[in-house]
Amino acid sequence: MSTPQDPGRIVVAALYKFVTLDDHEALREPLRQAMLEHDVKGTLLLAREGINGTVSATREGIDALLAWLARDPRLADVDHKESLCDDHPFYRTKVKLKREIVTMGVPDVDPNTQAGTYVDPEQWNDVIADPEVLVIDTRNDYEVAIGSFEGAIDPQTKSFREFPEYVKAHYDPSQHKKVAMFCTGGIRCEKASSFMLNQGFEEVYHLKGGILNYLKQVPEQDSLWHGDCFVFDNRVTVRHDLSEGEYDQCHACRMPISAEDQQADTYEPGVSCPHCFDALPDKTRAAARERQKQIELAKQRGEPHPLGRDPRQMKGE
Repeated sequence: MSTPQDPGRIVVAALYKFVTLDDHEALREPLRQAMLEHDVKGTLLLAREGINGTVSATREGIDALLAWLARDPRLADVDHKESLCDDHPFYRTKVKLKREIVTMGVPDVDPNTQAGTYVDPEQWNDVIADPEVLVIDTRNDYEVAIGSFEGAIDPQTKSFREFPEYVKAHYDPSQHKKVAMFCTGGIRCEKASSFMLNQGFEEVYHLKGGILNYLKQVPEQDSLWHGDCFVFDNRVTVRHDLSEGEYDQCHACRMPISAEDQQADTYEPGVSCPHCFDALPDKTRAAARERQKQIELAKQRGEPHPLGRDPRQMKGE
């Protein structure tokens, strides 16, 4: 994959690999030190099933991290997608130990031993145009709402943990012979493909590298993608050319919000938006106002102003 080469800009790299890491706990501190040494910010997750996360750094910093990972044969070919932005979309450097690098919560689902068939971006349009193929967006409702592929099914899930029950309730392996799935960077749909095969679905396909790889490889005039793509960093969304989108994010409920949402009477920066204004308890609203106050003070001092944990990120991609 070609790499962005714009000096002075920050490279954002989304990476993952399903690979058995029996020593993942021992890898945590050396990996964190390598990130700190090269001023790589963001979060990487380590589990027995592999590695996952999104980080940002200069071109040299990202290359140094990838070189460090490549010293371990198990991580030499880690899947990664890159885009550029003007500033770091992350404020801290973290390596976390997890049970799963993307949380489905179903025992015996292991993409290291069984997964669906990769579909390259260049062939994806043909696959999803086949009327016999069931096309499922494996992302969550707030992501699907701002962009998806033409004709794709929205499971309307709040978290990836809900996906297995959704499949069991709506689809039958004896009737739905061909299934194609996609997600942001490829990790969720790869794990979903393993689950689907375990459930008896015969032909299961997933988009290699996810939406981000498709947007990078397929010209916009040939694209079947509509809208923006939600990303798990401070850019909130990216357009088809992978430039930063126009969406912001509600710091109270973490929903992406449009320019129109920000004009609503129910929008209070950092406190509420049209999606959550009538659902937040007073205690949460008061905490949000205090957090917003601290953010504004940090901005005035020219200091980083982290927005707190995003519970969706804690659940995996």
